[in-house]
Amino acid sequence: MVDTTHLAHLPDRAVLALSGLDRHSFLQGLVSNDVTEATPGHAVWAALLTAQGRWVADFFLFADPDGARLLLDCEAAQADMIRQRLLRYRLRSDVSIDETGFAVHAAWGAVPAMIDSAIGAPDPRLAEAGWRLLLPRPAEGAADHAAYDAHRLALGLPDGSRDCEDGKTLLLEANFEALNGISWTKGCYMGQELTARTRYRGLVKRKLLPVTGAALPPPGTPLLQAGKEAGHMASSRDGRGLAMVRLAHRSDELTTEGGHSVQVHIPDWLTLPEADTPKD
Repeated sequence: MVDTTHLAHLPDRAVLALSGLDRHSFLQGLVSNDVTEATPGHAVWAALLTAQGRWVADFFLFADPDGARLLLDCEAAQADMIRQRLLRYRLRSDVSIDETGFAVHAAWGAVPAMIDSAIGAPDPRLAEAGWRLLLPRPAEGAADHAAYDAHRLALGLPDGSRDCEDGKTLLLEANFEALNGISWTKGCYMGQELTARTRYRGLVKRKLLPVTGAALPPPGTPLLQAGKEAGHMASSRDGRGLAMVRLAHRSDELTTEGGHSVQVHIPDWLTLPEADTPKD
């Protein structure tokens, strides 16, 4: 049986273009992943951090086929902030950052027919996620964002500011290491020291994990275990969601303040420490 191609336009995404001779070296010192790995047909998922190693934004990096630009698929609501923050570090670098009119799409299932005519690549986080495609305009007949949202929640994939807290979330809390969002070999970047220390010292006490429930509450709502806070909700849709859960409670059934049950699930792509994490 041949899989159906599912295609969704993501109107809450925008695309920035980095041009100039120094675009690779400039961005390499600022983001969590290896910028040089962004080549035609191969995208890179990377995060921009505070100097203290906390999440600010994340985006997909594509190489323009003509070789003159790097393209950043980012949250539309964050596009101006990302541009301004990056330009703050430009100094004398030969780099320009401009908005483009590209429409971002996600595809999954069978290989999309327009893969050869789009600027696109497999989603670098997880093979099951499908493909990211940049098109000149929204594709006719594409599904709305809700279809993709259900798909990525079923896989347990984070969605930027809907699941990460600006200036608070660590990359390892949001599973960037398991989803190919961090290079451990490329050298220094802003926030790298805390990211590396968190990994080598095993300092992570909470994780963004898939949850299910009949009545999942809004983002930020506390999740309880025996009356004590064990985490909080992030994004959700139709009974599936993500929540930042303390690892000490990863095997517990959680509840909302209204008494609704919330079940935590560990995706097969994520390996958690075998030892119990002390409850605090």
